Amino acid sequence: MKHIIIIIIIAAGMAACQPATNDIRLKYRDDGTFKVAQFTDLHFVDGSPNSTRTEATIKYVLETERPDVAILTGDQVIDRPSANVWPAIARLFEEARTPFAVVFGNHDAETITRDSVFDILLRSPCFIGQRGPEDIHGVGNYILEVRSPTSGNVAALLYCFDSNDYTRNDRLGYYDWIHYDQIAWYRQQSARYTHANGNRPLPALAFFHIPLQEYANVAGKEATVGTVGEGVFPGEINSGMFASFVDMQDVKGVFVGHDHDNDYIGITFGIALAFGRVTGTDAYGKLERGARIIELYEDMPDSFTTWIRTPSGVEHKYYYPSGITDDQEKNSAYLPAQPVNPAANGVTYTYCEGNFQSTDEITAAPALKTGTLPNFSIAETNAEDSFAYAFRTWIKIPERGIYRFYTYSDDGSRLLIDGQPVVNNDGSHSKQYAYGTVALDAGFHDLHLLYFEDYMEHTLEAGFLSKSIPETPIPDSLLYLPE
Repeated sequence: MKHIIIIIIIAAGMAACQPATNDIRLKYRDDGTFKVAQFTDLHFVDGSPNSTRTEATIKYVLETERPDVAILTGDQVIDRPSANVWPAIARLFEEARTPFAVVFGNHDAETITRDSVFDILLRSPCFIGQRGPEDIHGVGNYILEVRSPTSGNVAALLYCFDSNDYTRNDRLGYYDWIHYDQIAWYRQQSARYTHANGNRPLPALAFFHIPLQEYANVAGKEATVGTVGEGVFPGEINSGMFASFVDMQDVKGVFVGHDHDNDYIGITFGIALAFGRVTGTDAYGKLERGARIIELYEDMPDSFTTWIRTPSGVEHKYYYPSGITDDQEKNSAYLPAQPVNPAANGVTYTYCEGNFQSTDEITAAPALKTGTLPNFSIAETNAEDSFAYAFRTWIKIPERGIYRFYTYSDDGSRLLIDGQPVVNNDGSHSKQYAYGTVALDAGFHDLHLLYFEDYMEHTLEAGFLSKSIPETPIPDSLLYLPE
């Protein structure tokens, strides 16, 4: 099996394509950022007046965002004569001196073969894609490396997959999927990079056209941001691509096209699933045409920021892994800090026993024990089942912003800040996470945590995250004893 790895050199701020060599190396800029522009569903038609408007959209995005690389995620050309249109697309990126890569959609090979497209694109000095391994499904499975400008080491990966087009058997549904041999290739490459990086997975993004079935799991969820304008239309066979992303622990975000009225992004099992913004004017859909921008950070390898760029401006600016958005920061009502100055770290607790089914019942139960602890803990309970705790503390918020708190509990828990309910993980249940978001000014805030154990096993953890703080249990250093 061939190992296809694309290595790229880019001057900070603006890419320089070298004539006829395709010897381009991607690297973080001197300020530690790296920017990707995702264009999707161009639906170019030779001679169509709308294609001129599509070109104008692409040019505007390239001029405004100045990305280090552009990735086109399928359904670029949908009508004959395709051989005339692909060079026209390439010229847009050559004129902008921007390296670009392509993955195929379900329409791209309807009028020309995938190999013929690569024959055309490989003549462009700015095209950095590759056909990829010949012994697996699809054409265009490859990896783009992003290197550190100081060490020269590979610092991030951009996986490009051919999600194929249509099934060859109507009983298996309409759209095809990423096949197991492609997944095996990805797992082999991911393991190789992880091994070379001291057994630490390299942060990565993945790009292809047809969404995974897991996209339906984040549509409409509270922390999902963007437009959910239609259903999700993946292949009907789930071949396990997402499960392998979870297993290999490198891919932080997946970016697709295909469903033109969707541009949402949400997180499931720690991975962001995002649609690009439809780019082509001849494509169906009500959204203003544009592109998705993704910005990576060398000093925060497990983070990225993404937004939609259109000629009208920026939409849905979103911070991974927090899931917090600019709109939340600008439009939320912030709880003011409390005028207190506690002297010592810790939390107070009240312990009681009884048959609880809700945290509402805790305050009415007689206290069997009270005291202080360094943090929220149920380790010193007197019983295996049928007990409860009521904790109180001042939490010191380090900076003004949106905070997402969580509890992980078996059984019920509920977290309040300044008397406002934030996390509801109530009821009798096994171990599970629950999240809630609140806007807080910097300084001290009153935090109450209620917990009860009903039957079999007991677990409690309380944590938080913000735009600048990765998800973590609340540290002892931020908790102060009430006055």
